[in-house]
Amino acid sequence: MSFPSAGTGKLNLLDIKAPSIRTLHATWFAFFMTFVLWFAHAPFKGALVKAFDMSDAQWKALLILNVALTIPARIIIGILVDKFGPRVTFSLLLMISGILCAFFALSRSFEMLALTRFLMGFAGAGFVIGIRLVGEWFPARQVGLAEGIYGGWGNFGSAGAAIVLPTVALMFGGEEGWRYAFMSAGAVAFLYGIFFYKVVRNTPKGATYFKPKKSGGLEVSTPRDFVFLLVMNVPMFGALAVLAWKLSPSGVNLLPNMAVNIIYGVLVILFLIQAWQIYRVNAEMLKAGGVPEFQRYPFKQVAILNINYLITFGSELAVVSMLPGFFADTFGLTPIKAGLISAGFATITVAARPGGGWISDKFGRRKTMLVVLAGLAVGYLLISRIDSTWPLALA
Repeated sequence: MSFPSAGTGKLNLLDIKAPSIRTLHATWFAFFMTFVLWFAHAPFKGALVKAFDMSDAQWKALLILNVALTIPARIIIGILVDKFGPRVTFSLLLMISGILCAFFALSRSFEMLALTRFLMGFAGAGFVIGIRLVGEWFPARQVGLAEGIYGGWGNFGSAGAAIVLPTVALMFGGEEGWRYAFMSAGAVAFLYGIFFYKVVRNTPKGATYFKPKKSGGLEVSTPRDFVFLLVMNVPMFGALAVLAWKLSPSGVNLLPNMAVNIIYGVLVILFLIQAWQIYRVNAEMLKAGGVPEFQRYPFKQVAILNINYLITFGSELAVVSMLPGFFADTFGLTPIKAGLISAGFATITVAARPGGGWISDKFGRRKTMLVVLAGLAVGYLLISRIDSTWPLALA
């Protein structure tokens, strides 16, 4: 199997003798496994609600908890990748996520279930690791396509979870079948983390893995961009504050008011620490009034990409989390049937991400992004109209 690149040559995915292709396959499967673990709960809405006597508000809180930690986790994981390299970071992430999945399977209370789902948000940061690793192994003319393959095939993990895990649960049978499915997924991830460490290297032979001179915050070019960067960090902590409120007595009553107030205080302290780290990294630039003109970059482009990513990937996470349960509730489907049908949403990424990488390499990233955002708006408008009166095939 080969894909045409926008430059010269082809990307032959069957050429496993090539170290870059082996690395690509090992990396997309690592990303695939993190998505399996991250969204393993989605096809088991009925079983989990019954086992823990959850209200609808508690189930929604569980979905929010599952993605909440991913916001700061990607920053933390990015720092670890810069410091220790993607090989070590991805291996540890897989192994730790596998252990958390096992704890989720062993949960006997909603509180334990919620805690493990919250911590599992770190699995969602796996994407950051692979992007750096794949970028180290492929030239500029192929990196868009290679990272599209990595992202698309890895994202298919949510579909894999929806298809495979209910089947595994059915094989074990009984009301506890979902626990065995989670244990199995966790064991596979843990073992693959060891395998990944043994077979993957950070860079091609002879290449140097460059680390940033400064860490802890993003370097910007002007004092104005410094203020802009601080403002861009506010939504991350704001989202976590909203989550804390959701867990308070005003929400699902998982945390007492005192604990929620403590969380608010901790978030303020963490924001101040983050602001200090950003200042520390940019102190010389601020004293000089900015970097030389030829070294500057427009930070607003970074901000625009952040918002684009929020809209595209953020909405994908929301749909992937809710779709199996939505099909089961709306059309009265079994978990396996609901998983198979909802997997179609994630399956599209197998072709869409490599295709998007190839198109952006060929026609430019800006035009491609504008078309994607327009298509996304139309697609979600149609999805919002789906109800039980729709033919299942059309839904």
